[in-house]
Amino acid sequence: MSLYPPSLLYIGGALRAAEGDRRYDNVAPATRTVVGQAADASAEDLDAAIAAARTAFDDTSWSTDVALRVAWLEQLQAKLAELADTHRARIAAETGATIGVTRAVGLDTPIAMMRWTIDLARRYAYERDIGVDATMGVPSRRLVVKEAAGVVAAITPWNMPVQINLAKLTAALAAGCTVVLKPAPETPWSAMLIGEAAAAIGLPAGVLNVVTSGDKAALGEQLVTDPRIDVISFTGSTATGKRIMAAAATTLKRVFLELGGKSANIVLDDAPFPDALYSALAVCYHAGQGCSLPTRILLPRSRYDEAVETLRMLFETMGYGDPDSEEQILGPVASEAHYERVLGYIRLGQEEGARLVTGGAAESLAGFYIKPTLFADVRNDMRIAQEEIFGPVLVAIPHDGDDDAVRIANDSLYGLGGAVQSADPARALAVARRIRTGSLNVNAANMFGADAPFGGYKQSGIGREMGVEGFEEYLQTKTIAIPAEAA
Repeated sequence: MSLYPPSLLYIGGALRAAEGDRRYDNVAPATRTVVGQAADASAEDLDAAIAAARTAFDDTSWSTDVALRVAWLEQLQAKLAELADTHRARIAAETGATIGVTRAVGLDTPIAMMRWTIDLARRYAYERDIGVDATMGVPSRRLVVKEAAGVVAAITPWNMPVQINLAKLTAALAAGCTVVLKPAPETPWSAMLIGEAAAAIGLPAGVLNVVTSGDKAALGEQLVTDPRIDVISFTGSTATGKRIMAAAATTLKRVFLELGGKSANIVLDDAPFPDALYSALAVCYHAGQGCSLPTRILLPRSRYDEAVETLRMLFETMGYGDPDSEEQILGPVASEAHYERVLGYIRLGQEEGARLVTGGAAESLAGFYIKPTLFADVRNDMRIAQEEIFGPVLVAIPHDGDDDAVRIANDSLYGLGGAVQSADPARALAVARRIRTGSLNVNAANMFGADAPFGGYKQSGIGREMGVEGFEEYLQTKTIAIPAEAA
C-alpha cells in the first residue's frame, strides 16, 4: 500500500494531473517497496510546460523586473522552509537519504542557500558604462547590459535532487529566466516539493514548470531539441552530457553541463594519521552518490600499509542501515539498477587484480545497501580507478611524493573535485594549485557554499553552478553604443 499521496505536475501556474491521469510507481531504495506514485507526463504535457514558460518570458515583466522576481523568490524560499518538515519523510524515502542527511545537503541546506542568490540578484550590476571610444572614427559611449538568457530547461539527477534543483532554479529565476524542470524519474517528489510551494504562493503562471516522467530519455530529448528552449542546464553522467551537447547543437542552445568525477584525495607523507584519513569517509556520504566526492585516495608508499589498515577499521565501524537515523550518513544506493551497477564494479575490481579489503553488498538488509568498500593494491590505469562508480567504493593508490601524486591525480578524464592532506598548509596549497579540477579541499576545509562556483575541468563539464559565475550562466550580454554627445 502506498505511504504517500500521488504527486502532480506543475504547469502554467497550476498543479494538475498528467494527460490521461498517467502515473508511475515511486520505489524507496531503503525497502525496495513502492511508497507512492508520481504524475507521468506525456509529450503533450511537456509541450504545454514549454509554451507556458515561453509566454511568461516573452509577454510578462518577469525578465526585466528585478524587484518583482526577488520578492517572489523570497516568498518561495519561505514557503519551502515551511513545507520542509512535512515533506522530509517522503523525500528521504524516495532518495534513500537518511533523515540526518535531509537536515543538511539533502533538504534544509539548499533551501537556506537560496538567500545568497536572491541577495545577489538584488545587488547585481546589470548594466555598466565602459566609456567613450572612437576606434571606428565615431566617438561612442558603450553600455554593457546583462539580460535574462531566456527559457531554461533544467534536467536534474537523482543523487541530491533538492540541492541540484534549487541551485539551478534559484539562479535561473533570479536572473530573469523562466524554467521547465524535468527531474530524474527516481526522484519526482523532490521536484514537486518546489512545484507545490510555487502553487501555494501563487507564483506568476509559467515562470516555473515542473514535469515528472517515468521515461528516462524521451522528455529530455524533447526539451533539448525544442527551439523554444534557450538554455539547457544539465547535471548527470558524462555520457548523457555528451548526447545533450550534440543534440543542443542543432539549435545552438547555450549548454551548462555538470558531469562526472573521479576525484583524488592526496595524502602527503607528513599528514597526521589517523586525522588525515577521516576525509576518506566522505565516500560513504549518501552512499557515495556525489559527483565530486573523492573516490581515489593517494597514499604515500612509505605509509601505505598503515593507512590501508586504518581505513579498513574506519570503514568497518561506519554505521548504516537505519533510514531514520540522525547520525548515519550512509543510506542505500538509489535503485536496483544502480545497485547492480556498483556491485558489478566491485566484481570488476577483483578481476582486475585489486585487493578487496572490506565491503560489498549488505545482504542482511532489505534495501539497496552496499557496505563501505575499500580496494587496495590499485593501479591508476585500472577501470575502478578511472571510471565513476558512484557508490561507497574507495580505491587506494600508492604514490612516491608530491610530483607523483599530482601526476596520478591529473591522470583522469575527469576534473571535478579533490582534496589534499598535509601537516604543512603551504605545501598542501601548492599541491592543490597543480591539480586540474574545479574545486579542492585542503585538510579539514570544505569549499561547498552558495557563493562558491562549482563545476569541472575536462570531461567533468562546462560552466559553473552557484556563486556569481553560476548566476551569470543564465544571463546574456548585450553591448549598446550611443553617440558620445548624447550621453
